[in-house]
Formats: sequence, structure tokens, C-alpha cells
Amino acid sequence: MSFREPLLLVGLALVPLALAAYVVAQRRRRRFAVRYTNVDVLASVAARSSWTRHIPALLALLALAALLVALGRPERTVAAEQRQAMVVMITDTSGSMLATDVKPDRLSAAKAAGNALADKLPRDFRLGLVGFGTTASLLVEPTTDKLRVRAGLEGLKFAGRTAMGDGLAKGLEAARTPVTNEIGVPQRLPAALVLLSDGANTAGVEDPITVAERARKLRIPIYTVALGTAAGYITHTRRDGSTWRESVPPDTATLQEIARETRGRYFQAADAQRLTDIYRSLGTRLATRREKQEVTAAFAGGGLALLVFGMVAAMARGGRLP
Repeated sequence: MSFREPLLLVGLALVPLALAAYVVAQRRRRRFAVRYTNVDVLASVAARSSWTRHIPALLALLALAALLVALGRPERTVAAEQRQAMVVMITDTSGSMLATDVKPDRLSAAKAAGNALADKLPRDFRLGLVGFGTTASLLVEPTTDKLRVRAGLEGLKFAGRTAMGDGLAKGLEAARTPVTNEIGVPQRLPAALVLLSDGANTAGVEDPITVAERARKLRIPIYTVALGTAAGYITHTRRDGSTWRESVPPDTATLQEIARETRGRYFQAADAQRLTDIYRSLGTRLATRREKQEVTAAFAGGGLALLVFGMVAAMARGGRLP
């Protein structure tokens, strides 16, 4: 819970002061009772007195606290449906995506997961696709036509090294592209990037962390997915026909840092089913946004209710207010 006017919460200092005043008043009442000489009357009054006599005061103190909290205008964070947004998939197509530790191979699993994300996103969401190998390209600009995205995914091909930073830069640029609304006015939609990679940045001119810092300043979260396992490898063939294996583990540290920097989230997928599940869950997550909802009325109403209950309890017990 947070507060729009946190400085007004200093008023809560009145609660312990009121409690202290009540305790002092009770002690004075006991001292007066000791000086009272009519023992029979004093005994009858004491018989009627018990801990329940403090209930009205307790309710009054709680009412005071609730009303003072209400002055701070408390808020809670809730998940609200997001009607329009921009999502850009940034998918690694480097040679390491040939590895078969994720069946049938890493790139085929990435294509299937991309289709799952397209299925889960709301119809009015714009979805784009960036592919990066040695170079990065915007293959499908953000669009509501999910068939174009599917065609773009199907056309992904293995290509060279890993220009992760350049891919992120292309995706960030696409996510910042204004769109025209119903009345013809250009506007920028809330955006998020989904980065899938299985290796370290080995090509291109952009540094992935530097691009992530730009995304953070623009308040665009990056959800990162490390695809593959430490046992993944690809096979190379020499000119003489012999072969050798190259280990291609995912660069989890960089992907974790990108997600942390942009307040996104990091995922790790060791198999195709896990990857598809991640993309489906992202489709659901991106369809909602976290927003602040003021709950001042609840605290104010609760405080007034406690105050009324305290008054009723006091009147019922002794015919007077505490």
C-alpha cells in the first residue's frame, strides 16, 4: 500500500497521545475511588467495572487511526485490463539456435513459442518481430495483424553470430513508433519487449546493457528468456570432412541484468514446452497493467463506523460517552 499524501500521516502521532491521555484519566479515576469513603457503593461500582469498560475508548482510538490514515489518501496496486499496447518480440537467429538440446532445435521452439504469444495477446495489441543474428532486422513492424507476425516467425532463418544489442535497439525503436488513434492523432502506446536469446553478444555495435538503460528511462520493460542448457552444442564440419563440437550455453547473466535494469522479468527455458508456457504467461501478463487505486473511502468509512460503534457501546454500558 502507498499514499498520495504521505506527509499527512504525521497526524498518526495523535493516536499514542490520545492513548496516553486515556491511561492518565483512568489512573486519576482509581485515585479518586481510593479516597471515596462509602465502601458499599464503591464495591457495587467495581463489580460492574471490568475490561469491557475500555471497549468504547478502544473503538474511538481505532476510528481516529483509520480517519488519520484516510487523510494520507491510501492507494493499493491492482491489475487492470490493458486495451491497447505495443509488444515487440526480439528473437535470436544466430547459428547457436541450431542446437538440439531444445527439441527439435532451439529456433523451431522459438517459432512455436512466438505463435503462442500471438494467440494470447488481445486482438487490439500491436505485435512486432525483430530477428538478430550477425545483424538485426525489423521483420514485422508492430501490427494488429497477427497473421503477418506468424509469417515473419515462419521465415526466421539461422544467421551467423549474436548481435543482441543491435536487436534490442531495433526493438526499442519499433516500440517507440507512434501510431494514429481513432481521431487521427499520433500517440505512443504502452510498450514492452520480449527478448529471447541463447548466447552472449558477439556482434553488432550496440551494447545490450546500454540499450537496457535507455529502455528503463523510457519505462519500457524487457522480459528476457534464456533458451537452452549448459549442455547445448552445435557441430561444425572442417574442410577435410571431420567435425568438432562447439559448446553454446545461454548467457544467463546478461539476460538477468537486462530484465533487472528495466524492471522486466527473467525466465529460463530448458525445453520447448517450458518456452511455450513462458510465452503464454507473458501474453496474459502483458494484457494487464498495474495501476494505483485509491482506497480513502474505505478507511474513512471504516473510521466513521468504528466511531459510531464506540458511541453505541458507551451509551449502552453507562449512558454516556467515554
